[in-house]
Amino acid sequence: MTSPLPLGGRRVVVLGATGFIGRWVARAMAHAGAQVWLAARDRAAAARVAADYGIAGTVAEVDVMRAGDLAALMSDARPHLTCNLAGYGVDRREADAQLATAINLDLVSRLVEHLSAHVDPSWPGLSLLHAGSALEYGVVGGHLEEAGPTSATTVYGQTKLAATRVLEAAVTSGALRAVSARLFTVYGPGEHDGRLLPSILLARTSTTPVPMTNGYQRRDFTYVGDIAEGFVRAATSPLPAWPTVNLATGRLHSVREFVALAESALGMEPGRFTFGTLPTRSDDMAHDDVAVSRARRWLGWVPGTDVATGVRATDAFLRNLPGTSPP
Repeated sequence: MTSPLPLGGRRVVVLGATGFIGRWVARAMAHAGAQVWLAARDRAAAARVAADYGIAGTVAEVDVMRAGDLAALMSDARPHLTCNLAGYGVDRREADAQLATAINLDLVSRLVEHLSAHVDPSWPGLSLLHAGSALEYGVVGGHLEEAGPTSATTVYGQTKLAATRVLEAAVTSGALRAVSARLFTVYGPGEHDGRLLPSILLARTSTTPVPMTNGYQRRDFTYVGDIAEGFVRAATSPLPAWPTVNLATGRLHSVREFVALAESALGMEPGRFTFGTLPTRSDDMAHDDVAVSRARRWLGWVPGTDVATGVRATDAFLRNLPGTSPP
């Protein structure tokens, strides 16, 4: 078995470090001993996230939309590894197609160009670890395999897919050591209000029924701590044979099942959620089973936290966040 690459002392830049998943990746990288740069547009917000989430690192105020800012960050940090968690369009309120293209695609093209020209020969691992998306598959049914067909229908999915193709081309040409890790339905501390788990947590303090769609949509729910662990494992593993890897549990639950498991884990009385009172949106996430054989072969691991455990971990973490009080 190949020994893992040590992260101790390695320089890691995390783009999107104040975001939901970015903060967890930065935290995991720092705990693994890396010298972490947290790149964010708002220095004060990044400092608060670093304090709340126990992230030891350097906060860098960077607007990734400005090429000069990104180049200056890369020049200062000289990263062995860049983790790109910046993204636009997961939140349905983010509806600017030009901004989605700029952040989800153009930024990745600039990263590929810069990192291809500044390879550190002392580091044999990945130079770029990019967060892809399940929405790259779009309306494709059946077993979702990385080499299988894609049919993205949303602006977010289309721009993320285009970025993955740019990254794949760079890897195939030998210009860059990189992976696009496709993420599915990630949950945990730090999610936006209005998403499923935050809505369940909020429902504990109210008797008002929560309207829902029919809830039969099946998804691969993955705890954010597992995603962060997966990024560390990817950073410390030998280079994979493929540039695109699904990072998911390989298990499906319907929204109804997730709600029931969360209610039980939190000790809630069932019945707060009224399924079938809202129409199901055409772009609502739903898919068949996800192939995880690439992740298992490459990392010797796939995310394994079950829903109940992940929900309890989320609740415990949020209760201990500074400046918050238990629901």
